[in-house]
Amino acid sequence: MQMNVRIRPLAVAALSLAIAGALVAPQAAHASAFQLKENSAKALGRAFAGSAAAGDDASVIVNNPAAMSLLQGNVFQADVTGINFSTKFRGTATDAQGRPISGGNGGDAGTTIPVPALYFATQVSDKWHLGLAATAPFGFKTEYDGDWKGRYNAVKSDFKSFDITLSASYDVTDDFALGVSAIAQKTSAELTSAINYNSVGLGLIQRAAAAGQISPAVAQALATQYATIVQPGSDGVARIKGDDWAYGWQVGGLWKLTPNDRLSLAYRSKIKHTLEGTGNFTMPSNVTAVLSNPTVGALLGSGQPPFTHTDGQAGFTTPAVATASFWHQDTKFGLGFDLSWTKWDSFKDLTVNYSNPNQPPTSENYSWRNSYFLSAGGEYYATDRLTLRAGVAVDSTPTYDDTRSPRVPDSTRKWLAFGIGYKATERFEINAGYAHIFVNKAHIGGVSSATNDRLVGENDDKGNLLSVSAKYQF
Repeated sequence: MQMNVRIRPLAVAALSLAIAGALVAPQAAHASAFQLKENSAKALGRAFAGSAAAGDDASVIVNNPAAMSLLQGNVFQADVTGINFSTKFRGTATDAQGRPISGGNGGDAGTTIPVPALYFATQVSDKWHLGLAATAPFGFKTEYDGDWKGRYNAVKSDFKSFDITLSASYDVTDDFALGVSAIAQKTSAELTSAINYNSVGLGLIQRAAAAGQISPAVAQALATQYATIVQPGSDGVARIKGDDWAYGWQVGGLWKLTPNDRLSLAYRSKIKHTLEGTGNFTMPSNVTAVLSNPTVGALLGSGQPPFTHTDGQAGFTTPAVATASFWHQDTKFGLGFDLSWTKWDSFKDLTVNYSNPNQPPTSENYSWRNSYFLSAGGEYYATDRLTLRAGVAVDSTPTYDDTRSPRVPDSTRKWLAFGIGYKATERFEINAGYAHIFVNKAHIGGVSSATNDRLVGENDDKGNLLSVSAKYQF
């Protein structure tokens, strides 16, 4: 099947180049949004209060290497946290011409995922400690129904980072220790969304007429012909997938203010990635007919057609994080506080460049803001073997209404956490922690897709965390 073109070549060129330029850009999963603190069952039980100063947990290898000075001998520890997240959208969607987009609200786009962590720490001498860890500091996954009304903004989003961290600490004095870490990080992303080919053509025909590239009469004729062939609901799918290894560092300090009080400061660097991978696209037969028309093909020029498999890359940075942590240790209880600051303002946009010259670069605006995490919690030593824990926290979001995406519809969170620990022997202990996450409504003020389809509404979110760990010290 071939589309009969009965309009001037300039009009055909405007349409063909419009379609070629209307690549759907991937939208990143969002932040404190996709920052994962869940690397310790013990710390989760007190909402991560004192996470970098308590010193009773091998997770300090990644939370503050200086606090390894509080670990004795050799420590092996394994943690796994189940993250259950629910998000349900409610709102409206319109295309570039203001027409309602068909489809439901997308169902529950949340998921349940496991987040593992492995640690080994060893005391090399009276002053030196070394540690090795494998953790997942960033990650998020959402998936809406494929035919939902916001499908042009997002369907599936799967983002994760995996770290291997090598840390060392040195006791400068009896009351002060320094620590450093080298971090190797692999980040990967898979993002899918629908392509609104009806909106692609009509919207860009309008822009070509407004720019004087075609006359109003030609634009009207072209729009009528295009809308007859490529009707609303003529959707394709864009699937972007890529990954990258990159490297960073961390530095920390631990002060013993008194025999019972400790203060720590830690700073983790940002890690710059260039995600490399592929873009794959599907299109319905009516759109294929437009692009396969000989006149259109000639105007597109030689080389690879648009909306076909292509390599691509995008710059992405996981953010810097600064943490201050305090811990008071008493005979029957411990009490701690944490304050973390995440520099999300480095994430301003996501630009994707493709090897296919007929698929021009695209960019999405995010302009995130810096966020903070504040927690208070403690533990009570009921017996020599049994420990009870509790904590609360506030976790602010870097997103805001004007640019918030349904990929990760994040909002400010409040934590309520509980935990328990049992020391089975002098060398072996197990811990469990649970937290419920109360999330403010995530308002979407009117985010637009690459084809100017507009989504307005809000997501209702909630989360549950359940973590268990085993620690063996020898």
